[in-house]
Amino acid sequence: MQQNITTKSLVKLTLSALIFAVIVLLTLILPAEYNIDPTGIGKKIGLTQLAPENVADENIAVLPTSQTKAVDEASDSVIVTVPAGRGVEYKFAMNQYAKMTYQWQSESGAIYHDLHGEPKGDTTGYFESYVIATVTEMNGSFTAPFTGSHGWYWKNTSDKPITIKLTTSGQYQVEGLK
Repeated sequence: MQQNITTKSLVKLTLSALIFAVIVLLTLILPAEYNIDPTGIGKKIGLTQLAPENVADENIAVLPTSQTKAVDEASDSVIVTVPAGRGVEYKFAMNQYAKMTYQWQSESGAIYHDLHGEPKGDTTGYFESYVIATVTEMNGSFTAPFTGSHGWYWKNTSDKPITIKLTTSGQYQVEGLK
């Protein structure tokens, strides 16, 4: 049995599908996802209660105070010398969501750097880079995405030592050179 689909029947099917999609959008999707209920049907069948602003966010964990206590506010300034042809790391222990503001500058030219973090207790060698550049200075703020060791790796590709002045403030404990 073979059916012939004509252009007229194809247009009718397409329009029917479009009308059905608009009805589903107006009566089901908008009330459930966005708390927009132009027909009133969503409220009658309880879909507006499903909208994200009406539901507690299950992705936000509420932790006991002892686990979310921020490290006291710190402020530090240090001079780091990166030997010619070598690299050094300078790190800070930070809790998840702890904040830090920083400013550093090289006194002898541009230097490669990688601002990154390593999760506490990780033994795989994993790290996450946040900024990678070759510049003479940088400043900004940083929020730790996870508890662990966060800081800079500077690599000196020149034939002379490079001195860096690093100033920080925020919620951290200095780990120092690594």
